[in-house]
Amino acid sequence: MWELMVKGGWIMWPILACSIAAAVLFFERVFHLHRAQIKQDDFLNGIYTIVNRGNMAEAVSICDQTPGPVAHLVRIALLHSDEQPEGLKQTINKAGISEIPRLEKNLGGLLTIAQITPLLGLMGTVLGLIHIFMVMEQNAPLIEIGNISGGIWSALITTAVGICVSIPSFAAYNFLLSRVESITLNMEYAAEEIYRFLRYDRTPSDSANETL
Repeated sequence: MWELMVKGGWIMWPILACSIAAAVLFFERVFHLHRAQIKQDDFLNGIYTIVNRGNMAEAVSICDQTPGPVAHLVRIALLHSDEQPEGLKQTINKAGISEIPRLEKNLGGLLTIAQITPLLGLMGTVLGLIHIFMVMEQNAPLIEIGNISGGIWSALITTAVGICVSIPSFAAYNFLLSRVESITLNMEYAAEEIYRFLRYDRTPSDSANETL
């Protein structure tokens, strides 16, 4: 590995830095999105049961203790349950929209790495070719393969390594994007369900018993 780094030239170092950054961003997002995705049906049913018992404060407390945007969205809905229907709907929608940037955090960085590492590899190829032609010009007409092998190695290695970093980075980006879309769908479902519950399904006597 070290031999490849040396033969690839200085351009290998930014490519290596990109690969490390991509790994860090990927595992950080995987951990965050794993915690953010919950079983929303079980969670909502539990909240409905508690609210129907007249204990709104306990329901809000459970939302505080549950990670993820679904729990945060439900918490906002519970805290604003006394608003008019249109106002409540707007509040829930705003809460959902505010969660999207948190879910998509660092995805742009991962996509950028996937896009620039092939370009870094291409730059290494161009630099390798420049080195080859400089050596050929200096040693013409007697040119040995050893004189130009360094440039050939640099051209090939940087391109290969750049592609090897780009492919998994792009795959990781699309995987994380699919997870974000899944959580977003869960949020939309939870928003509709909690709104319907607070407006139509909640026991009428609960509104008189709410204490936060």
